[in-house]
Amino acid sequence: MNAEESEEIYVLYQQLIDAWNKRDANGMAELFTNEGELIGFDGSLTSGSNEVFSHLKPIFEEHPTPPFVYKIKGIRKLDSDTGIVRAIAGMVPPGGKELDPSLNAHQTLVAVKNRGNWQIELFQNTPAQFHGRPELVEKMTNELRDIANS
Repeated sequence: MNAEESEEIYVLYQQLIDAWNKRDANGMAELFTNEGELIGFDGSLTSGSNEVFSHLKPIFEEHPTPPFVYKIKGIRKLDSDTGIVRAIAGMVPPGGKELDPSLNAHQTLVAVKNRGNWQIELFQNTPAQFHGRPELVEKMTNELRDIANS
């Protein structure tokens, strides 16, 4: 993957995170393909940009969703029109000052190039609980804390 394509896929991920942090359901939904899927932290599955919007709008209206702090762990291209972003993310709950380790997640974004523009085909936000391995929770939280404090 050349640096320009890597940057374009990174920007797509950044736009998604920015839209979440602004609680902008339309901004998030517009980034998905017509068949794109969103798998949320609780396992909710939505398919298509319209359904993504319909799913996120009431969440943003009715819940104080915390913003993401993230770190890209890798971006790679699978073929000329498909790329993957892998990241870790954490959240500081509303009114809080510290990351809540129970909200840590692995995030995976599959991007496809559609008519010259990168769009999201799949975004999955998986809890990073590391059952029985508290040292991994602490390691991830510290890594994200370094980003949050910089």
